[in-house]
Amino acid sequence: MPTISIPKRLAKEDLIVIPKREYEEFSQWRKNIRIRLDDSWFWTKEWQKKEAEADKAIRNGKIEGPFSDSSDLLVALKSTRKKK
Repeated sequence: MPTISIPKRLAKEDLIVIPKREYEEFSQWRKNIRIRLDDSWFWTKEWQKKEAEADKAIRNGKIEGPFSDSSDLLVALKSTRKKK
């Protein structure tokens, strides 16, 4: 199997390398997806960036909760504010 080197400037961007057949299957699948107009905000580049940041925070354990009730939530919020 041939090996390629991806320049660092490209690797830092939104570059994904997958087999051609998988890409073609995905392209066909994507054409059939319908997004409701009132849900389109979720698929904006800005929102997807925030989703990726949230996923990273979850993977790194930088989250609070779940909380058993609203009182526990308020305690956590207040302690977070004090740390800043």
